[in-house]
Amino acid sequence: MSATSTLRPPRRGIRTPHVLLIPAIVILLLGMGYPVIWQIVTSLQQYGLAQQFGKPAPFVGFDNYVTLATNPQLWAVVARSLLFCIVTAALTLAIGTLLSLLMAAVGKVPRLILQVSLLLAWSMPVVAAMTVWIWLFDRRRGAINYLLDMIPGVNMNRFDWLSTPITFFAVASIIVIWMSVPFVAFSIYAGLTQVSDEVLEAAQLDGANGWGRFWGIILPMIRPVIAIVLLLQLIWDLRVFTQITMLKDAGSKSGEYDLLGTYIYKLGTSSEDFGMASAVSILVLAITIALSWFYIRSLLKDDEA
Repeated sequence: MSATSTLRPPRRGIRTPHVLLIPAIVILLLGMGYPVIWQIVTSLQQYGLAQQFGKPAPFVGFDNYVTLATNPQLWAVVARSLLFCIVTAALTLAIGTLLSLLMAAVGKVPRLILQVSLLLAWSMPVVAAMTVWIWLFDRRRGAINYLLDMIPGVNMNRFDWLSTPITFFAVASIIVIWMSVPFVAFSIYAGLTQVSDEVLEAAQLDGANGWGRFWGIILPMIRPVIAIVLLLQLIWDLRVFTQITMLKDAGSKSGEYDLLGTYIYKLGTSSEDFGMASAVSILVLAITIALSWFYIRSLLKDDEA
């Protein structure tokens, strides 16, 4: 028997991982593939309230997409949603990174207090948290206006934070960031625990300050964690719905305050045009894939390397 044949792994060992992946692939196809296919088919139909009760849906081809492409309101919502998700994701990542560095730097007791506080904020139900936030920014009884009005020269008496798009989305960004920071902080802190203390001590002995150690050693080592966390935040903030809906219920219901999530809901529920709503959903899927492509391409390059 040759040496090559003795070193060759058995075929059964190669096929076993692929066989074990089959159940997971089947579940993904059934759980995620069917809704996507249904959305694609519905986006090519004139699907309204009558079709919900069994009336056949007329096939209209790409008419829904053509209508959307010529609708300036949709592109305003898309631009607003992209700007919102990019700003909130970047601020969430920055604040979460600072908190993770703080957890790594402080002692055991302060770290535990900080972690418990983040867990409490993260575990709070969205509706309950939104009720508190809406009360904080209430124009008549809000604590934010009361505290700001105590500053000399600042007049915030009965200031309505939800009356203009700029202040509305500023409040929405604060709420979304507050709810997302714990996940980012814990994820990056987990990555920081894998950074070798010996390497950091050697860099410090070589004269590298804290800023230099972060940019030269820590950041390159936790870059994969930061990449996946940033990607998830972009996707989640692009699809934000509950926070915007509850803020609109407390303030203005104008279309100037819509993001993609609320715009799709308005098309499907208020206008009862599920075909157009499905077409916008496919557009959101395309944007999500485009945002994810950079991360997927970097993974493919790493695999090739």
